Amino acid sequence: MRKYSDERYIVHPIRVMKTCSAYTDKIQILAAALLHDVLEDTSVTEEQLLSFLETLMDKNVADQTLKLVVELTDVYTKEVYPHLNRKQRKEKETLRIEQTSADAQTIKYADILDNCKEITAADPHFAPRFLKECMTILKVATKGDKQLYEKVYKEVQTELVNLRKR
Repeated sequence: MRKYSDERYIVHPIRVMKTCSAYTDKIQILAAALLHDVLEDTSVTEEQLLSFLETLMDKNVADQTLKLVVELTDVYTKEVYPHLNRKQRKEKETLRIEQTSADAQTIKYADILDNCKEITAADPHFAPRFLKECMTILKVATKGDKQLYEKVYKEVQTELVNLRKR
């Protein structure tokens, strides 16, 4: 289940994929959008995911899809870096995301868009921190789809302004 709603978790990656589909028809981007949280939030390994993908698509597309999912998987997690506080982990994660591919950043934009709306509505106390973290990412992750980037940037700004009005 989603943390901030009574929806099943799968609705989030589906929405991320649908958002991406408005900007691209590349199967590796759409597949990675759908799978972007699998390595981070499940016990599935990279090897298992690649093996699964190779049953659905040719090896080259499967490899590209896995690469994108890996790029989208948080590295600086609390579990792996317990000595770092959230701010330190997010700073390192932002620097890492800055180095990711344009395709991964496009998916990240769609992920931010979906999460920012939900978190703002459900948790107005945490939302300002989350939205500022998103804005920090958007300021450095500028290689993705330009139209989606502009849409997400404006949405995050709007959500920040709306929170200040509350």
